[in-house]
Amino acid sequence: MSKARNPHIGSALDDLLAEDGVLAEAHAMAIKRTLAWQVRRTMEDEKLSKAEMARRMQTSRAALDRFLDPDNPSVTLLTMDKVASVLGKRLKVELVDEVA
Repeated sequence: MSKARNPHIGSALDDLLAEDGVLAEAHAMAIKRTLAWQVRRTMEDEKLSKAEMARRMQTSRAALDRFLDPDNPSVTLLTMDKVASVLGKRLKVELVDEVA
């Protein structure tokens, strides 16, 4: 016996974003915000200042600020890998199947 569908529940957020043509951008921003949050948290745990982090990355503080800005989606794989390396981490990027 199947449950009756609730008429007050609409479609999923992903469906709405896809319909508006912004699903890929929304996913990219979510990934970037999560990555920036993880890096900030790790820097705090390690008591690592932005100036010291930038020095270890051999980049400017402004470049690090752009990386840490959750609303700035521009980030390269090279920069992500460099950040991970400086924090003693390894960057992992993978393709996964869509959830139906």
